[in-house]
Amino acid sequence: MQAALQRLFHLEERGTNIRTEVIAGLTTFVTVAYILAVNPSVLAQSGMDSGAVFTATAVVTFIGTCLMGLMTNYPFILGPSLGLNAYFAYTVCLSMGYSWQVGLAACFVEGLIFLLLSVTKLRDLVFNAIPQSLKLAITAGIGLFVALIGLKGAGIIVGNDATLVGLFNIHESLADGSFSTAGISVVLALVGVIITGILSSKHVKGDILLGILITWALGIVCQLAGVYVPDPAAGFNSVLPDFSRGLSVPSLAPTFMQLDFSHITDLGFLTVVMAILFASLFDTVGTLVGAASKAGLLDEDGNLAHTKGALVAESLTTMVAAVFGNSPTCVSVECAAGITSGGRTGLTSITVAVMFVLSLLLSPFFLAIPMFATAPALIMVGFSMMGALFGVDFGNVCEGLPAFVCAIAMPFTYSIAEGICLGIIVYVVVNLAAGEERRRTISPMMYALAVLFVLKYLVI
Repeated sequence: MQAALQRLFHLEERGTNIRTEVIAGLTTFVTVAYILAVNPSVLAQSGMDSGAVFTATAVVTFIGTCLMGLMTNYPFILGPSLGLNAYFAYTVCLSMGYSWQVGLAACFVEGLIFLLLSVTKLRDLVFNAIPQSLKLAITAGIGLFVALIGLKGAGIIVGNDATLVGLFNIHESLADGSFSTAGISVVLALVGVIITGILSSKHVKGDILLGILITWALGIVCQLAGVYVPDPAAGFNSVLPDFSRGLSVPSLAPTFMQLDFSHITDLGFLTVVMAILFASLFDTVGTLVGAASKAGLLDEDGNLAHTKGALVAESLTTMVAAVFGNSPTCVSVECAAGITSGGRTGLTSITVAVMFVLSLLLSPFFLAIPMFATAPALIMVGFSMMGALFGVDFGNVCEGLPAFVCAIAMPFTYSIAEGICLGIIVYVVVNLAAGEERRRTISPMMYALAVLFVLKYLVI
């Protein structure tokens, strides 16, 4: 067995061993396992069955991470993107009005296009066409969007007729009797953010997962003490695990093979596909390069070998995710935890994949975790993505203004797609008017995308 693993993963060549790789895989799993709780709660907002989404999340992450480990021999993992799942649920389904079945079809088409880009030089053409400032802004904007989803889901941010949005009023909740549901949920979510932040500041491994579990535990204590009173009709469910069905694995039937291609000719459908494509491409490539750099896997020119295999694995996994009933996948930034622990090969990935399969038996626990416990995870993920804006030259209006518009448009319009569209339009217009030197920075594809997005606003 050891000799076979040695040959398959080239452990000695990477300066590692089986024990180190397994420990790195376990570390990564502890760090990223929170998606098993967060993803079902987010996608359930679109009308999808949370149990089926939980199973699909574990299965898709297993398949994608195995593909990544075997096709590249890198310690990366593939799982549902916490930015794109929010886009899927809140923009595609709730805002644009598409059913989740149509949303899955869009994810499948995006995966197919991504696959075509991955096996041709078009991937470089598309990726290089977008200026670096907008790539960074897309990452940061998705972070803002994800954080807003967390704040809204926990009830910390509420609608307000006078100012559009506002903070939850605890004083009013005490007066009208809603504190035992909405009020305590907000308090617990805020406590969860503080706890997770403290854990992160102390560099505790698995800080996000631990933050979720501690916040959930506090919720259980509050429910048992009568401080938190479940009200399913109002969206406040019991936080106690339901063992009425034992430790059975939730069925995939409600979401499996439910893709609806009836809107494939709609311009809005195309916009959704393009938004997912750009976000997936930039997020995947950026994470690959960043994580590979941390692992010392880049060559002397700063390039990463087997990039094609990584992108193919990502595209295939997104298509598989759509078939099983899940949002698009990405290379998770949490793989950095395993890399820090010494992970250097695909054996780390395989270890993570196996852990996700085993987690299927723990569905009653993961499905009982409430939104107020997962909200801190979304907020922390958003926080971690905001650092991308530090790479933007805001002293240069031609670079800074489009990046600013792109980033803030995502949370303000509640749409990743709108942020990308507006950012590209502003970039082309501003640089076109700035003189010959700036016009040279605009690629032909940027012109084409700007025209396409302008037409979108005129037609839709």
